[in-house]
Amino acid sequence: MLLPRWLRYVCWLLQLPGMKLKKQVTVCGAAIFCVAVFSLYLMLDKVQHDPPRRQTGGNFPRSQISVLQNRIEQLEQLLEENHEIISHIKDSVLELTANADGQPVLLPYHTSNGTWIVPPDPRPIFYSISPQDCQFAVANGGQKTDLQMLDVYTQLPFDNVDGGVWKQGFDITYDPKEWDTEPLQVFVVPHSHNDPGWIKTFDKYYYDQTQHILNNMVVKLQEDPRRRFIWSEISFFSKWWDNINSQKRAAVRRLVANGQLEMTTGGWVMPDEANAHYFAIIDQMIEGHQWLKKNIDVIPRSGWAVDPFGHSSTMPYLLKRSNLTSMLIQRVHYSIKKHFSATQSLEFMWRQAWDPNSETDIFCHMMPFYSYDVPHTCGPDPKICCQFDFRRLPGGRINCPWKVPPRAITEANVAERANLLLDQYRKKSKLFRSKVVLVPLGDDFRYDKIQEWDAQFSNYQRLFDYMNSHPELHVKAQFGTLSDYFDTLYKSVGVTPGMKPPQFPVLSGDFFSYADREDHYWTGYYTSRPFYKSMDRVLESHIRGAEILYTLAINHARRAGLESRYPLSDYALLTDARRNLGLFQHHDAITGTAKEAVVIDYGVRLLHSLMNLKRILINAAHYLVLADKDNYHYDHSVPFFSTDDSRLTQETLPEKTVIKLGTSPKYIVVFNPLEQNRLCVISLLVNTPHVRVLTEEGQPVAIQLSPVWQSVTEMNPDVFLVSFTARLPSLGLNIFQLYMSFDVHTTLKSSVHVYLHGRDLTIKKQDVFPVKITESSTEDLYLENQYIQVWFSGITGLLKRIKRFGEEQDHNVNMEFLIYGTRTSKDKSGAYLFLPDGEAKPYTPKDPPVVRVTEGPFFSEVTCHFQHVQQTMRLYNLPGTEGMSLDITSMVDIRDHVNKEMAMRLSTDLQSGDTFYTDLNGFQIQARKFLKKLPIQANFYPMPVMAYIQDEQSRLTLHTAQALGVSSLKSGQLEIILDRRLMQDDNRGLGQGLKDNKRICNKFRILLEKRSPGNKLSNFLYELVSKVRDLIYTIFRRKTHEMVENQLASFPSLLSHMTSMHLNHDPLVMPVTSDKSPALKSFQPLSSTVACDIHILNMRTLQAEDDGIPSPDIALILHRKGFDCGLEAKNLGFNCTTSQGKLSLGGLFQGLEIGMMQPTSLTLMYSLTSPSNSSSPVVHLEPMEISTYRLRFS
Repeated sequence: MLLPRWLRYVCWLLQLPGMKLKKQVTVCGAAIFCVAVFSLYLMLDKVQHDPPRRQTGGNFPRSQISVLQNRIEQLEQLLEENHEIISHIKDSVLELTANADGQPVLLPYHTSNGTWIVPPDPRPIFYSISPQDCQFAVANGGQKTDLQMLDVYTQLPFDNVDGGVWKQGFDITYDPKEWDTEPLQVFVVPHSHNDPGWIKTFDKYYYDQTQHILNNMVVKLQEDPRRRFIWSEISFFSKWWDNINSQKRAAVRRLVANGQLEMTTGGWVMPDEANAHYFAIIDQMIEGHQWLKKNIDVIPRSGWAVDPFGHSSTMPYLLKRSNLTSMLIQRVHYSIKKHFSATQSLEFMWRQAWDPNSETDIFCHMMPFYSYDVPHTCGPDPKICCQFDFRRLPGGRINCPWKVPPRAITEANVAERANLLLDQYRKKSKLFRSKVVLVPLGDDFRYDKIQEWDAQFSNYQRLFDYMNSHPELHVKAQFGTLSDYFDTLYKSVGVTPGMKPPQFPVLSGDFFSYADREDHYWTGYYTSRPFYKSMDRVLESHIRGAEILYTLAINHARRAGLESRYPLSDYALLTDARRNLGLFQHHDAITGTAKEAVVIDYGVRLLHSLMNLKRILINAAHYLVLADKDNYHYDHSVPFFSTDDSRLTQETLPEKTVIKLGTSPKYIVVFNPLEQNRLCVISLLVNTPHVRVLTEEGQPVAIQLSPVWQSVTEMNPDVFLVSFTARLPSLGLNIFQLYMSFDVHTTLKSSVHVYLHGRDLTIKKQDVFPVKITESSTEDLYLENQYIQVWFSGITGLLKRIKRFGEEQDHNVNMEFLIYGTRTSKDKSGAYLFLPDGEAKPYTPKDPPVVRVTEGPFFSEVTCHFQHVQQTMRLYNLPGTEGMSLDITSMVDIRDHVNKEMAMRLSTDLQSGDTFYTDLNGFQIQARKFLKKLPIQANFYPMPVMAYIQDEQSRLTLHTAQALGVSSLKSGQLEIILDRRLMQDDNRGLGQGLKDNKRICNKFRILLEKRSPGNKLSNFLYELVSKVRDLIYTIFRRKTHEMVENQLASFPSLLSHMTSMHLNHDPLVMPVTSDKSPALKSFQPLSSTVACDIHILNMRTLQAEDDGIPSPDIALILHRKGFDCGLEAKNLGFNCTTSQGKLSLGGLFQGLEIGMMQPTSLTLMYSLTSPSNSSSPVVHLEPMEISTYRLRFS
């Protein structure tokens, strides 16, 4: 039984250092009396309100006696529990008497049923959410658009009828007189798609091909001012730029200035849109855009994404916020392309589903045909289009698969050739609403040979000259850039660039999942090579933490006049890490679809940057926690801190650092990368079970001591896990002391219970820990805290059901592992494709699992050891965010499998029907439908951070720390693909299967929430407002029930957002290396915690004019998250509130004053207003808005 809050507060009062002993005893006596009274009240209340059990037979008097007997038993149990509580308070009083001059520790303690009670934290931890901030999700059904992709998927038959020469389309006809009044305008756009790693590594591609493409480009574009070229990948361009002379650089700037060379999108790479997190997408865009601004002084206007395998609606939002006016996409399901072609909907305004008006609209062009290569871009007939790819002229290394080669254009054949090509242009034009047609001319790594430049440009120019010199053809054909095409289109329909052309449709939704032919769905890459998907997110968290801490440290050092002592070389390391993270967002990197040697190259880069980021964090923390800054001295050879963990190689999992303790204190600093205060459990590995932990002030804290297992059956005799609770300040650094001590007063040992399930194994245990071994049992197990009770199967040890306290019903949440095979026919699953051989089959290991239950005051966990999976499910016994979800760690190793994919399925009793929800890039939620008309593989979607199912009463969210594929194949189910091992290529160009599997560690959280009409705010002051709001909401909901249940936009709860942040941004522990540490002082950078719904996405120090040197300017990137108040959770443990999107920057950063602030476009290329010199600027964000501000501290 849990003590009420007022009584817990009384208990806490007993611990206050200023309270005299006599007063303490008086308060304690009063407390004991109150406990007795409160206990009697509870017992009477329990007897009065406990619902009677269902009668199952027998006569009336007998059943009444049975009920009375139950009541007596309950009273006895309650008396026993309250006796324990009173005894505990008495013990505290005795301890106070014995240690009247000291500061005692109020320890967690056991109740009779084995539950740990953690003493309450007296500080206020819950603030109400402002009712106004709930209105966005309540009112947001999203504005109805002309094309809603969920509806389109539901309506299309996906019948794949043979369309003739355009196999996936239809026959196109036209009236030759259609262009008599308005001539057709054709823009042929030469391009070369350069993958920064795929079959070759980034460097190998550069030296073999890319440098030649760009060198040729400078020469060949200058030969004729009518020639055009576009380029996207700044990672390659910057490497080339560093290797060319000033004359070439000047030529490039001239070509850009006169419109011959266009930089499209301008990101470091062309990112994957399924697995990439929005932090990393934005980061690589900033890196590319800032490079372009600094070196060429160019600002991208149009987006070009021809190769990502499906398209996310997050990208149009980010491009729009970066002030781009138009965009192009290519890899969309062939049935969607056919439908949009038939309805002339290939060009549209792409709007966010949650946008109540049109502020997020951006004009988008969808390429209509199979690919972005030349045979599939001039028109519907690839056999004809291939004849106009002059790279394939006879005698070259590549030819046309349709057996009709190109012919060089001569005076003799130009008329026939021009008319044949114009026919294709006209047919393509018929799929669009304007008389302007776009014809890309290129492919992967094209134009690397001088001969191709000459062949393409000279032959096409002859064709253009002929077409343009014959007015009866009613065509104007020319080379153009992407923006040339868009500008001409806008002009032809009479609107300014970026505005909605009249009669063009508005679309919302996304373009997953992608199929390029038949039932070949590209849904395998959502999980392929999960080891590196996980490593990517670890690097993201580190780079964000390093950016923020570096920015704070360098500015505090600058203010103190110590900038010259600070290691400025760290900025170059930070830049390198940004670029390696950016490189990995490439659509063949994070996707897991590159050659094995290329994957290793990516892995080495990621690990190199991870190590450098730890060094940057250590250097920043060293300066910030030093009490006397005048004593600051940086020594590269002797780091002030050691790292929290280390990786032996790029393909191994991290190993936590073991802290070696002696009698003198060992200091550790803990960094909280979140912008909100955080109550959490800090876990450290130490070399002794005799440990004492003190706060910065020397106050002892209670610790949980747990064993470390070096195998399924053997405890490590030399390493121990020490866990304690800490309240960490926003973006702050806290200090703790550890030392060896035989005072066991504050040490609470975990108990261990091992279930062998009939296996003949010997458990090698340590005397330090109480261990119970059960040879055989099928009885279900459970863990509980103050919020939830979680039950696990007695046979498998896996999750079985969850019950939230305060609710009568529990929920089935049955966890199981499954195996998918692949087809036996010609086409099989590979790195890209998921082609299963039917429904998944249950995973059947050769031995039953060993199940280990560890219970302690701050966390308890169940670990199941299967042959290929080690699953640990941990429940934290803490108030607030950390204690409201179940933490899951899956160690998966399928290296002995052949053509198998391992999945984890959650089967619940939620009546979710055919609807489920997945996130897009960690930024927004997209509703999904399970479509029976489509195969299994078509119903999987990317899950970068979360997926959920819900019914009228409940929502179950699975949070993830790595991108994986997810589906809901039946009502109440969620299913995640954990890893894939495939022995063959899937014929998409890679030429390899997935055989380089690693031992992986997937991390999840399961959150069960109750849905309600409105969040019942616990703060009494808000009670009345809340009731009025609930009434309005109920009326609104009743009127628009259907809209709310089928609304286009859905949002996580605030608790769900917090849970995701906790999962993805672990506190960083940094032990001081020296035993003789100088005086340290905790660092709290913020004067107050940031609003719950505002996320500091980054505080990025911008580069000065000189490479590798920081400027005084900072990019502060803020995101206000959209959230749903309609999920009820009491005492959420937030130490923040909401503020209608307002954030006062004045005085926010302690010890720093803002000298200048200027709102800018997302990537800082445009200034939105003039700079403000106010020392107290206030910013205002709308829900879902991401905004960037250029800051400078005075």
